[in-house]
Amino acid sequence: MSNAARNPFFTQAWSKFRRDRFAVAGVTGIALLLALALAAPLITNGKPLAMWYDHDFFGTVSFPFLREIFAPDSPEQTIERFFNYSLLLIAAAAAIRLLRLPKRRLMTVAAATALLVPFFTVERHVDKTDYRVVVRETAAKAVFTPIPYGPFEAAASPYSPPGAAHWLGTDSIGRDVASRMIYGARASLAVGVFATLLALVIGAAVGLAAGFYRGWFDLTVMRLVEIIMCFPTFLLLLILMAALKDREIEQSMILVILVIGLTGWIGLTFLVRGETLKQRNMAYVLSCEVSGIPSWRIMAGHILPNIMPPILISFTFGVAGAILAESGLSFLGFGVQPPTASWGDLLRQAFDNPMNYWHLTLFPGLALFWAVLAFNFTGEGLRKALDAKA
Repeated sequence: MSNAARNPFFTQAWSKFRRDRFAVAGVTGIALLLALALAAPLITNGKPLAMWYDHDFFGTVSFPFLREIFAPDSPEQTIERFFNYSLLLIAAAAAIRLLRLPKRRLMTVAAATALLVPFFTVERHVDKTDYRVVVRETAAKAVFTPIPYGPFEAAASPYSPPGAAHWLGTDSIGRDVASRMIYGARASLAVGVFATLLALVIGAAVGLAAGFYRGWFDLTVMRLVEIIMCFPTFLLLLILMAALKDREIEQSMILVILVIGLTGWIGLTFLVRGETLKQRNMAYVLSCEVSGIPSWRIMAGHILPNIMPPILISFTFGVAGAILAESGLSFLGFGVQPPTASWGDLLRQAFDNPMNYWHLTLFPGLALFWAVLAFNFTGEGLRKALDAKA
């Protein structure tokens, strides 16, 4: 059992968290959103999971969707491969655990290493074959995903309303909205989590250093932070993205993550600095200094673990803010760029006539509401559970 599990504080915090219905609802919402994002190629795909001919099953069976897993036909190769690799790794780890294989940790590490190979060896190939037509016009049989359309596939008339063929309708060029909504969850989660992680690393490092060293260093750093804080965050995001676009720098999800992360660390810096100042004169920190432990080890190994609860709470609220920021940038045309799926881009397509194109307003709006509410409920539940005074 880990030290955290044996710690009465964490045991009581977990007990309080589980009793909070809103917190549990928030975690459930995040889990469902993450499951949809990870399993996207298995839920919505224009390529069949398996395809064969009855007269020669063993000679003709194929799995067209596999190439989409290892070499996705998407402008955002890095993010797509990350999610696909995570999906396969989770499946492999679950299989090893269920089969009760010996040396499970070693087997999991071996599986994680082996799974990396096809992601580097399989070459990207644009396959324009309409497998639905192939199945209709030949003796072939196929098993399709529940939504048999890809996120980039124009499969119907533009702005078609929801129906049996397209559950949530189609967008401005006839792409399935349900497919693009599910892949849009990948964009929102990737930007939300990675941008907030980047902001957390920068904010925690600056706040720790300012609170630990104090004096002229703290004074200089915090005055610079306050200058940056004078600029409204979203306006600063727009200015940076517009400037990068004017310089013809390729707009990508990685760029959006960097820009949001590099502008979202200010609030966390103040939080971490304040918590560090509280810990700075406590006996365990003073004894570490007397023992000659290097400053960076005191900050990273002793102070940081003791101020982690408020950082963790701030992280969950920060993810919700980053998801909203990405959607706002995409809505204005400065965020995730087409043809990559994004909830903000779907909302932008309904801008000209939101009443007639109601399905492009309602469903992405509900998805954003779901994601932001889930992270906020989780953050509020953590705040209540980790508050020692409560």
